[in-house]
Amino acid sequence: MEPIIIVLIILVVLVFIALIKTIQVIPQASAAIVERFGRYTRTLNAGLNIVVPFIDSIRNRIDLREQVVPFPPQPVITQDNLVVNIDTVIYYQVTDARAATYEVASYIQAIEQLTVTTLRNIIGGMDLERTLTSREEINAALRGVLDEATGKWGIRVNRVELKAIEPPTSIQDSMEKQMRADRDKRAAILQAEGVRQSQILTAEGEKQSSILRAEGEAKAAALRAEGEAQAIRVVFESIHAGDPDQKLLSYQYLQMLPKIAEGDANKLWIVPSEIGDALKGLGGALGNFTPPTGGGSIPKPSSPPRETPPID
Repeated sequence: MEPIIIVLIILVVLVFIALIKTIQVIPQASAAIVERFGRYTRTLNAGLNIVVPFIDSIRNRIDLREQVVPFPPQPVITQDNLVVNIDTVIYYQVTDARAATYEVASYIQAIEQLTVTTLRNIIGGMDLERTLTSREEINAALRGVLDEATGKWGIRVNRVELKAIEPPTSIQDSMEKQMRADRDKRAAILQAEGVRQSQILTAEGEKQSSILRAEGEAKAAALRAEGEAQAIRVVFESIHAGDPDQKLLSYQYLQMLPKIAEGDANKLWIVPSEIGDALKGLGGALGNFTPPTGGGSIPKPSSPPRETPPID
């Protein structure tokens, strides 16, 4: 009985192992390669799959999700013979599990080496300045080459990014000095523009102030002239309204002569020719003058007075 029990136990274990090998559960976004006697048979997709135990075997399980692989810095020589270190990151996805298994031995290592060689070819045709400012161009060119080369491996390169581009230390120092000089230059230009704008605004303000001052003075002069004209008009009308005679006018004329001679700047005073007529009128006024206390008039001289010649 004991040998029979042992055989039964062995058969149960073998059946259990066969069931385990027969039923294969593949997770989502994964695939498995099945080989029968070492030859590719089929690809198992996600879910429950049945295989022949002890005949079919699982060769490889491949993750079909997008993968991110960073590569270490690679020294690359530019067109102007400068060595720069470039870090790259590759985003790829396996689209054909069979090709990724049988078309290339290690697709990650193959992608890395292909990235390095392609990057050296691209950077070798650019100078340092263009390399530092053309990341999008380098990414697009690198992605195009990788996607074309890895297509037969069942891999699609979705994105290529340059993490860092590090030029030599001496070049970095020179670039920092150049950037500092450019910033100082821009600061000096901005300061000069500010001073220029300030001077322009000051000149514009002075110009407007002068214009307004001149307009104010012109209006004030016009108002003064208008006031003086009005005053002269009123005086003229008052004089005509009072009907003055020649004697009063002569007297006023003689009163104005001393005022004409006033002032420190008057070095020479010319007596007008009309002063003789004024004196005649004033003499006639004094000859007809009658004192208030006496009853008679002043006797006229026996001989007519000599006419005073006009003074030029």
